[in-house]
Amino acid sequence: MEECFVRGKTLPEAYHLALRELFEKGDVLSCNDWDTRQKEVSMTFVAEEAMGEPMISMFWIGGPRELQQYKMEILDGILDFEIGHENKWEYTYHARFAHQLPFIISELKRNPDTRRAIMNIRDFEVDSANTHPACLQSMQFFIREGKLHQKVMMRSNDAAEATFMNAFAFIMLQEKIAKEVGVPVGSYTHRANSFHCYEKDFERLEGYIKGMERPIDKQTFEYEGYFKEMMEEYIPELLEMVEELKERV
Repeated sequence: MEECFVRGKTLPEAYHLALRELFEKGDVLSCNDWDTRQKEVSMTFVAEEAMGEPMISMFWIGGPRELQQYKMEILDGILDFEIGHENKWEYTYHARFAHQLPFIISELKRNPDTRRAIMNIRDFEVDSANTHPACLQSMQFFIREGKLHQKVMMRSNDAAEATFMNAFAFIMLQEKIAKEVGVPVGSYTHRANSFHCYEKDFERLEGYIKGMERPIDKQTFEYEGYFKEMMEEYIPELLEMVEELKERV
């Protein structure tokens, strides 16, 4: 399996470089669990300034509503109540890490040089028997040179459909922790042992690569002052959706 490492100043820059590496170097092989084929590499990408602008890539599935919902799922656990309901979900990421956050914050405050601020997401008892085990495995936080850096480990990551939303929401969590600790946000490192694109999205991935030939303002959006406001317009609608879903549980 090809081992890839890329870095960029911003999240979109790093993410786009990762997509290009997958497109150019990925091996096409069978994916028997889903009866399809996939293009795959092992990937580490680094956004040197996790909150740097422009922060929003145009190359992912969805829009401001979907990104706002996913942000709320990760930060606020708005769909945690669905766990176990009609066997819909076995877990949410938020439910896996929420109880660990107080330790992370206290540990970073106790010792800014710590190497112990790590949240484990994998649950062996659940994931080893689950047809949809958690892709996210761990999240580790470091304060170095006065900034909070985050390193995420994924066992598997759908590059064309999930990676950008994952990374964006995890950076939002990083920002939340940084505010609690009282330091600015530093870099974000995203490691996916299987960074892949399913065959149904091969053309989509190729379209992303062609789109990267456009000027940068045709590939990205500013988050602050533009995309964030569009996202937040959907909060009332999303909260109403959550209440309706809760009534069915």
